[in-house]
Amino acid sequence: MNAATHPSAPAVPAADASQALEALPGRRRDLVPGLLILAFIGLALPVIGSFPTWVTLTVAALAMGMMLFIMASGLTLVFGLMDVMNLGHAAFVAVGAYTATLLVGPLKGLLESESVWASLAAITAVIALSMVVTAALGWVYERLFVRPVYGDHLKQILITIGAMIIIEQIVLVLFGANQMMLPMPEALRGSLLLGDVAIERYRLVAVAVGLVVYAGLTLLLTRTRVGLLIRAGVENRSMVEALGYRIRNVFIAVFVGGSALAGLGGVMWGFYREQFTVAIGAEVLVQMLIIVIIGGLGSVTGCFAGAMLIALSTNYVSFLLPDMALVSNILVMMAVLLWRPQGLYPVNKH
Repeated sequence: MNAATHPSAPAVPAADASQALEALPGRRRDLVPGLLILAFIGLALPVIGSFPTWVTLTVAALAMGMMLFIMASGLTLVFGLMDVMNLGHAAFVAVGAYTATLLVGPLKGLLESESVWASLAAITAVIALSMVVTAALGWVYERLFVRPVYGDHLKQILITIGAMIIIEQIVLVLFGANQMMLPMPEALRGSLLLGDVAIERYRLVAVAVGLVVYAGLTLLLTRTRVGLLIRAGVENRSMVEALGYRIRNVFIAVFVGGSALAGLGGVMWGFYREQFTVAIGAEVLVQMLIIVIIGGLGSVTGCFAGAMLIALSTNYVSFLLPDMALVSNILVMMAVLLWRPQGLYPVNKH
């Protein structure tokens, strides 16, 4: 039964509730998926043949994977915790990217500066605004579109797809149908040369942001009291309600946080693309869904591993067999699910 409709239960003393939450079982470390990804990277070197090309492709894939992870992490939390199939998640990516364009004019000086610190300050300001806007939109979206269809997956699919179309049309009314421009900061253009290897500066920034988001989510879910409540809600929502906790409020916070992460991903993806339309989110929706599925619904670590695997396979296959690029993600998903039907890191695995 969904927490939104779960009947009220008598409160339990705080000490007993705390002990029950602290007793939540942990997860054994599963190194196999990580080792598989490292082996995949290693095996790609002799196939590609050129070390500089291999390094360039791998770093590019890691950066792409980090951005996909940021966009998909909110989706996997909403799927895994709230049991909500929010196919309108792509709209938050688009809103984040479009919101970022509002600061191109005011921050033009910082964006065109050759100072790395000025560029990072500009990106930070753009990210902050976009996350605030998409978080607020997520709160309204949950109340209007998601709350009435808790527990009904078919209605969730239909309603959230319709909501995505509505949001995209509102964006088109506000910004117009022309392509939007989000110029990458001048100091982050170009590449760093390490011998014969060229690594784009912006890709390094994307990798750093992705690692910070992953570390932050991991610490939040495993080292904080809010994280304990979220994990308990994934394990047994009825138990958490019976202990007197308002898990519904936690669910709303997770949805808002997931929307903010989509906005962050939209900004990073927008800077990477520099020119985009309102379809910027819909273009990566299938990849996000594949990442969530192969990672394991509700698993941040699984989402991270899935994003890396999808990005690596996309880059390597695009270089070696361009005609297979469109189907490589599907083939990876089929292989993973045949091996582990519940995903790389299923949340119900102890």
